[in-house]
Amino acid sequence: MQTSWNWDKEKLCGHAGLVGVDEAGRGALAGPVVAGAVSLGAPFYENVDLESATAGVDDSKKLSPRARDDWYAQFEQWASAGLLQMTWASASVAEIESLNILGATKLAMSRALDALQPRTRILIDGNPLKDFPYAHEGIIAGDAKSLVIAMASIVAKVNRDRIMTALAADFPQYALDTHKGYGTAKHISAIEQWGPASVHRPSFLHKISARTQQLALAL
Repeated sequence: MQTSWNWDKEKLCGHAGLVGVDEAGRGALAGPVVAGAVSLGAPFYENVDLESATAGVDDSKKLSPRARDDWYAQFEQWASAGLLQMTWASASVAEIESLNILGATKLAMSRALDALQPRTRILIDGNPLKDFPYAHEGIIAGDAKSLVIAMASIVAKVNRDRIMTALAADFPQYALDTHKGYGTAKHISAIEQWGPASVHRPSFLHKISARTQQLALAL
């Protein structure tokens, strides 16, 4: 069975390294969309100790919150030691409404990549992006195939979860810290009871009740 480490090594193909990019929050009803980017140089993939140390890295959706936080702390240690680069960036609710979710996702990803130097071979989870400022390769289910994309997915998810937890203090009636803005029954019930707030994405609220849709138009 091919590991994500070996999958990445095949993608190196003489390049100086790989950059993985992924997003979190694209399908949520509330909050920003967040992109994570991780850069691993070719020497990273020649270190057998790091190969062993990264064996448990996986798509962030498959990991528990505790595991994601633990991996994020480990990435920070490796970044401090100069073994990798990691960045993240977001696009706001207003930008999602202005650009649509795809446009906002591309904006968040480009902002994350802007902070990386050098930008080597870029691998983005999902389909290739049109009108994107950086040359890249889209990898379907990349967070399940590629180590560097999986790492980026953890960076995106951890930082978005932290944002939503912080927003929960400002909007306690919605319990954003529990569902992180996704369309759970509890979240939808709260929107129907309290109406949408500035943290919600009006264009996404058609997915729930007609009454909530009317409230969104009044924002």
